[in-house]
Amino acid sequence: MKMQMHNKITRGIKSLFSLTLPMALFLVFLLFPFYWMFITSVKTSAEIYATPLVYWPKELTWATYEKLFGYFDFLKYMKNSLIVAVCTTVLSILVSTLAAYAFSRYDFKGRKALMAVFLSNNMFPTVLLMIPLYSIMRSIGLLYTPWGLVVAYATFTIPFSVWLIQGFIRDVPFSLEEAALVDGCNRFSAFIRIFLPILTPGLMAAAVYMFMQAWNEYTMSSIFTNPATRTIPVALNSLIGQLGVEWDMLCAGGSIAIVPVCIMFFLAQKKLVAGLTAGGVKG
Repeated sequence: MKMQMHNKITRGIKSLFSLTLPMALFLVFLLFPFYWMFITSVKTSAEIYATPLVYWPKELTWATYEKLFGYFDFLKYMKNSLIVAVCTTVLSILVSTLAAYAFSRYDFKGRKALMAVFLSNNMFPTVLLMIPLYSIMRSIGLLYTPWGLVVAYATFTIPFSVWLIQGFIRDVPFSLEEAALVDGCNRFSAFIRIFLPILTPGLMAAAVYMFMQAWNEYTMSSIFTNPATRTIPVALNSLIGQLGVEWDMLCAGGSIAIVPVCIMFFLAQKKLVAGLTAGGVKG
């Protein structure tokens, strides 16, 4: 009995130092920037610049958030970012899914070359397309509008998403589609009824990627928007001036900006876990 108790204590100590403690330190390292950003947003100006650092304010103040949504009109920038991110995600998912299905299920001339072109699109930096896209947006009247950003972002999200979704489609047995066609479905109805439910995990993963790219992107947004159509990254950057940085509003805006991304990620995570047991062929 004593030997078993000793072995149990020894295993507990080993587990503490080999797993629990390293994981706790890693979580502190990972989450501390988010904690500091939020705490800074609810500090007073004196506590923000105090020496030594104030790790917890004496009294939480929400005046910064009132100023952010009142004077700074942060809600307008959130609406602009949400419109751009959602429209980019919907457009990219629609085009990428159909393109990936065509590349996976049809053998046509130039298929491999087109896929190589899609892949090479991500090899070049974004700034190489800034001037051509700017000229195109100005000529078709989309410059300084949310729809110009949607089209610009789609040029980068669609090629990568085609490769991503194509991998999921290739994992779906072709026998499922053949069975649907034998049962009277045409190719479109078989795609809607058979493929889409099975592809939900892959589509959600691609949607999260697209949404995060459009939500966080700064370079194109800084050029293709004006003060009325700015997105969150550009609006927050305007808080950094030559005379100083408005740390309280910057941290408050950053704290709010990560909320939609976190919600999107957790929703997608649930779909991914649920989709692991969805579909398939029983042997």
